[in-house]
Amino acid sequence: PEPSSAAGWASVIRRISLEVRFGAARSTDFEVHRNWLAITHSLPVSRWYYENTSEWTLDYPPLFAWFELGLSQVARRFDANMLQVENLNYASPATVLFQRLSVIVTDVVFIYAARECCRCVREPKGSRDVLSRPSFVLAVLLLWNFGLLVVDHIHFQYNGFLFGFLLLSVAKHLQSQHLQGALLFAFLLNLKHIYLYVAPAYGVYLLRSYCFAQDNKDGSVRWSSFSPLRLLALGAIVTSVCALSFGPFIAMGQLPQVLSRLFPFKRGLCHAYWAPNIWALYNVLDKSLAVLGVRLKLLEEAELPPASMTGGLVQEFEHSVLPSVTPAVTLVCTLLSILPAVASIWLRPHGAQGFLRCLLLCALGCFMFGWHVHEKAILIAILPLSILAVESREDAGIFLILTTTGHYSLFPLLFTPAELPIKVVLMLMFTIFSFTALRKLHSAQGSLLHPLEVIYLLGLVAVAIACEVVFPLSPWQQRLPFLPLLVTSVYCAMGVCYAFLRLYASLLLRREEKPKQL
Repeated sequence: PEPSSAAGWASVIRRISLEVRFGAARSTDFEVHRNWLAITHSLPVSRWYYENTSEWTLDYPPLFAWFELGLSQVARRFDANMLQVENLNYASPATVLFQRLSVIVTDVVFIYAARECCRCVREPKGSRDVLSRPSFVLAVLLLWNFGLLVVDHIHFQYNGFLFGFLLLSVAKHLQSQHLQGALLFAFLLNLKHIYLYVAPAYGVYLLRSYCFAQDNKDGSVRWSSFSPLRLLALGAIVTSVCALSFGPFIAMGQLPQVLSRLFPFKRGLCHAYWAPNIWALYNVLDKSLAVLGVRLKLLEEAELPPASMTGGLVQEFEHSVLPSVTPAVTLVCTLLSILPAVASIWLRPHGAQGFLRCLLLCALGCFMFGWHVHEKAILIAILPLSILAVESREDAGIFLILTTTGHYSLFPLLFTPAELPIKVVLMLMFTIFSFTALRKLHSAQGSLLHPLEVIYLLGLVAVAIACEVVFPLSPWQQRLPFLPLLVTSVYCAMGVCYAFLRLYASLLLRREEKPKQL
């Protein structure tokens, strides 16, 4: 049997049980996608990106809108009332059943992608212990990923379907099927534009390692090996997919309107719940300096801007002491953060492994410095890093730090008391398996984590107890309701920053070696 088959079926069963258990637990994203079903089903295409009856307007690329239109053809057989735009917050039992089932069914794409990724890892000969088989460990790390289970099957989104395209694209590149990988990624970009995070890695890698067919003996690019036909093939793939997605809107002269929905820069630097990135640390530093300045009588409290950045609101705000950050600043910081990674795979490609490492750094660089980053975007780095974690002890250590901090940073998405036991149990199960399986895989190569790293990760237990148990019972709950989110974001941001730096070090300091397949 395929290495991922058992874990695949177990994943499906687990998802179904979660859907049944949490059929009544819904986030705002549940209404977002119900509204998009209604928009695409009930309105002509020309009104899709203008409709604003609900605050949850259509803000994904057109290919995802076509996907919602396809789902709506099935949805009308469950409950046609969910497809009426004016039925805001409509959640009949049939509507809930359909939307939950739609996530489970579309997860088939993710399961197939995980199977293809498992085929790309090396297997030790003669090993009968499943925990000593990288393909089995990888299958579990992908299919039973805590963050994906929480975000899709409790919080409610379609990330499994989207990550299926990403992982399948990566697998095709690892298998040297570059045109298929490019086609899948083009579809992915037109389904959800957040994957622009990793587009630089794809662009440079395909240009360097596909359009230039050969290298010199020293590993540098052989300019004479450039293939215009290969470049034209890649261009034709991207152009065709974009035409399929955006073509009707370009023909109607609506491209500016569509782009204004995709890139709403007036939402502010940070999401309502801060992602654990550099701006969370920047915000806290600014707040700390403001408080210190007032106490030392260096600043007048009445002259400071209102504390909107800790109000949990999605809006623009000004920092009190430090310079306020604009979208242009975040763009420059992001480009600078990914430039060494992109330059590295141009100068020293290191084959598919180098591409995958660059993809991870691009994902993390955009997560660290991007504008209005969602905390869920950390999964763009966590899931592909699973592939490297089963191959390398160094990457396994980075994975354990990033996945533990990144997954814990998702805890505030499930904020009701009834959800506390399930999120704790699910994360403990995944974390214990990750540590146990990766330690066994790399047992002959030494410890995966340094003592200080272990102490930091253990600190998450103290943070969890303080935020999830102590704080709700304290008088601070009324006075400082945003405090647990702030503490969670800042503590996890330190771990994500550290993992980002370690991953960069592993790329830039690695010894020269011949490129090889995973």
